[in-house]
Amino acid sequence: MEDRELRVALERHWAASDAGDFELEHEIYQENALLEYPQSGERIRGRGKIQESRCVQPNKKRFSVRRIIGSGSLWVTEFILTYDGAPSYAVSIMEFANGLVERETQYFAGPFDPSESRAHLIDHS
Repeated sequence: MEDRELRVALERHWAASDAGDFELEHEIYQENALLEYPQSGERIRGRGKIQESRCVQPNKKRFSVRRIIGSGSLWVTEFILTYDGAPSYAVSIMEFANGLVERETQYFAGPFDPSESRAHLIDHS
């Protein structure tokens, strides 16, 4: 699969995630894909289990993609995942094989106040 096609698949995936379309959201995964959340230690194997883990999540979710970068088999998406109105800044690292995700690792971080020590260095443009 060419980079252009993978990017379109990723854009479709994140749009479906934001819309709550669990069927379309999970078409991007191989049947035996692995999803990892290193911060919680969770490892979920299999497209069906990945989909179920997201379906049973009770919070109202919204996804706002900041950027997608990558080529070949490795793609990274930076996004803001909002749970019930509270933002979490996230990075998804997806590894593709045969045009589908075989492994995804997601990292999350909450917002924090800027440091006073760096205030003079901030670019406000």
